Amino acid sequence: MNSSQQEEKEEDQFGPSVDSTDMEERIAARRLRIKKRLEAIRRAEMGEDLDANKQIEEELSRSRKQMEKSRIKLTKLREDGVKLVTNIRVGADAREQSRRLTEEDSKRHRKERLDGEAKAGGERFEEITRKWESALQKEIPQDLYEMLTQQKNGCDALIEEKNKLINDFQSELKNKDNEYVKDLKKMAHDIDLMLIRMDEQVKKLTESYRKELMEIENEFVLERNELLETQGAKWELTMKCRRDKEEEYLKSREKRVEDHEKQLRHKRIADAEEYNKVKIQLETDVQNAEQQLQQLRATYQLNQEKLEYNFQVLRKRDEENTITKSQQKRKITRLQDVLTNLKAKLAKQEKQYKDENANLTDDYKRLTDQFKELQKKSRHFLGIDAAKFRDVWIMNENEAKDYLNKVLECDKLIHEQQLGMAWPVSDIAFTENIGPLASEEQRKKNTITAHQVAEEILSTNQSRASEEWERKKSAILEKFPPVLIKKILELLCDESGFLIEEKLNRLLEPLEANERCLMKLDSIFSALKVDTADDVDVLSKYFVHITEPKEDQNENQNEERGEEEEPDEGVEEGDMEDETSSENMQSKDTLIHPNLVLKALRQFVEDNRQQAKVVVKSAEFEIASLKERDASEDQKYWMSYPAVLTEEKKQIWSALSQGLEKYHDVLASRANLLTETDSLRQQNAELRMLLHQYVNSKVNKELEIPPTKVLQFELNN
Repeated sequence: MNSSQQEEKEEDQFGPSVDSTDMEERIAARRLRIKKRLEAIRRAEMGEDLDANKQIEEELSRSRKQMEKSRIKLTKLREDGVKLVTNIRVGADAREQSRRLTEEDSKRHRKERLDGEAKAGGERFEEITRKWESALQKEIPQDLYEMLTQQKNGCDALIEEKNKLINDFQSELKNKDNEYVKDLKKMAHDIDLMLIRMDEQVKKLTESYRKELMEIENEFVLERNELLETQGAKWELTMKCRRDKEEEYLKSREKRVEDHEKQLRHKRIADAEEYNKVKIQLETDVQNAEQQLQQLRATYQLNQEKLEYNFQVLRKRDEENTITKSQQKRKITRLQDVLTNLKAKLAKQEKQYKDENANLTDDYKRLTDQFKELQKKSRHFLGIDAAKFRDVWIMNENEAKDYLNKVLECDKLIHEQQLGMAWPVSDIAFTENIGPLASEEQRKKNTITAHQVAEEILSTNQSRASEEWERKKSAILEKFPPVLIKKILELLCDESGFLIEEKLNRLLEPLEANERCLMKLDSIFSALKVDTADDVDVLSKYFVHITEPKEDQNENQNEERGEEEEPDEGVEEGDMEDETSSENMQSKDTLIHPNLVLKALRQFVEDNRQQAKVVVKSAEFEIASLKERDASEDQKYWMSYPAVLTEEKKQIWSALSQGLEKYHDVLASRANLLTETDSLRQQNAELRMLLHQYVNSKVNKELEIPPTKVLQFELNN
């Protein structure tokens, strides 16, 4: 076992190594190690005793004895040399371990000091901040001066403590630099000592290997001569055994050929008998199939006669249906004549009503257009001013947020990567704001919900509404009159019951009609995502259609709808007449039929599906007038950005900058030393190349005593 372990160690040292810098060599070393393990497992399963075989072989082999003897001697020499060299590394590792323990203690002490100083500084800073509130309440100048003097003394004391801590850390940093220089000198001395010992070990090992190799070669030469004699006799004996085995193999092969021929004859006879049986069976199956085919043909003939009889019956029925269809067409023609007469009467009445209402409608439209144009211009200029103000605000806000994020990212990198400290997270909740600040009163003033629209329209006491509501309602519902909006909401409440839960319907039964309708509209608006008065305005467009004033267009529309839709048109026209009579005016906007409510809701949902809802409503950013805007919180909001970077963080950044500049100077000096080292290595390589060319030059062969012979003679001596 000892010899096998020594062989494995020797192969590991002189073969591929897993500690090599070459990746291919490391891979080869791992594969060789796995192969050895598998071979050892295989031999252990087969029960081979490797040690016994090696011991017998070593007892019989003179070369093995000499190799074992040389291996033991060289292994001891290598172990002594490795131990002599590694003692330097062991000492360096022990010094490094003690240095790391000391560094951990000092690092923990620094962290405790920093935590204590941060806590004490925070308490003092809070105390100074609290005193500012009392200072603002003082009105006498002398008291205010004393308070300012006390605040200044407190701030100076706080800064003095911070500077003291910084000076202590700077002195400790200088001590670390001195210790680092001493460690470099000690490492350089250890490396020089290690190189000297390694050179000595290389020389000793080279001489020992050369000597042991000569002895092993001599033993191999003697053993080779003995093996030639013994193996020659064994070869003759082996050849004789081979000839005997070839003769026995020929005799056994002739016997096997005869047995195979007998078996082949028996197989041919059995296959012929089986073929005859299969042929008879297939012929029987063909006869049965022909009988079934005759039966199917008879069945087909009978079915064909039945189908012909059914065809004659169906043709007679078709003739009867044709006669009935012509009678129905004549009846439809008579009904269409009646319909044409009724349409003519209706058109004559509509023309009479329209002529009477034309003058009033033109005056109403002219005044309405003037009022709308005035409102449009007012909203246009107010919107432009508000948009410009908002765009400038957002541009400055985004720029401030970008600078703030960059500063916080730098501060985080400084604390975590440079100082090795936990980064204190700053309060930046104010950055979630987007756009100009608006007070709660302005938001309520500028926002009208869909619930408020429904409540005011469905209310019976509309005359009690405030002037502010009347102003907003006229601006929001300027496209449709309130009476039409009320009818639209009632139609939506009656025809959209499927959007309301059954439990809610049961709870609303005891309430009055207006309250029950209002609660249903809240549920329907929630399902349709209708939140504001603008959404109600958009929804109303899907429940009305504009009737054309010309008679020919009405007639064409009625003719296209046909006879089945005539009752629906009568209902729509009746609704229109009720609206005009209640308002003493004829409107062009008419309600859709209740049967079309579901189609209108589906169209509204599909048209508004892709429109994303903004979290902050645009009504919050609408400003009626920039002069009326409350700017009391603007200065506080903008001063929140520079307040994130405290004075303490600025001092930390300054101290870190000074330390990094010193560290940069050290790295620059090390870079210069590395450059000089690379130049010396290049010179050494060039000298080696010149020496190699000198030794391998052809001129040496022409000399009687070449320099290479002199060098070899000196090496041998």
